[in-house]
Amino acid sequence: MSEIIDLHNDALRLSVCDDFVATIELSQPPNNFFSMKLIGGIADALETLDNDDRCRAVVLCAEGKHFCAGADFSAGETSYTTEDLYAAAVRIFRNTKPIVAAVQGAAIGGGLGVALSADFRIAAPEARFSANFARLGFHHGFGLSVTLPRLVGPQAAAELLYTGRRVTGDAAVAIGLADHLAPLVKLRETAQSLAREIAISAPLAVQSIRKTLRGTIADDVAAATDHEGHEQAWLRETSDFREGTTAMAERREPRFTGK
Repeated sequence: MSEIIDLHNDALRLSVCDDFVATIELSQPPNNFFSMKLIGGIADALETLDNDDRCRAVVLCAEGKHFCAGADFSAGETSYTTEDLYAAAVRIFRNTKPIVAAVQGAAIGGGLGVALSADFRIAAPEARFSANFARLGFHHGFGLSVTLPRLVGPQAAAELLYTGRRVTGDAAVAIGLADHLAPLVKLRETAQSLAREIAISAPLAVQSIRKTLRGTIADDVAAATDHEGHEQAWLRETSDFREGTTAMAERREPRFTGK
């Protein structure tokens, strides 16, 4: 049995089951584009679950073709500030209960940042992970300065950030970007299975171990997003950024000039 918890946010759905596993489902298909409503909603959901003894582990999943396909550059100006967005991101990293992300389709840009905020990632073979910021003439954000090197090492992180290369699900597992590969039809089931396996362990012990292993990650992300936001601010004013986002919206190769 599962109970729906209403957060008054149509960007996601939150439920908790009697097996001590909660589910946060991104619900703006097919792309689940990165937005303040989405990130703030995830932060709100995790804070709610932190105070709910019925939850011992969380599955973060998405409805539709893509987990989170990054920002929607065809939508024009956003209504939120970088400071507000990254404050919500830091709230996500301050949660206390393990998260298993089920990733299908694209986890691109900020969507990659969301996927890497989880403790574990189950990837479908069709998944595509990409830190595509340099291909947009932009600096990465959402604490990827911390989370990406932590998972794949500094050299592999640098290569992914400099090139914006897309990584398939099986390649992601091979380099440590994802933990397990599962067929698309069994993706959520596999994530739920791992979450249930965590949930049958002693909850106070799991939270204590997690706190030890994750260390200062939330504070590190807070410091990183301050720097990332500063770099993004000046790059946002460049011709290369305008060209990169225009090329992305028009689905063509960008022509950068270094200005």
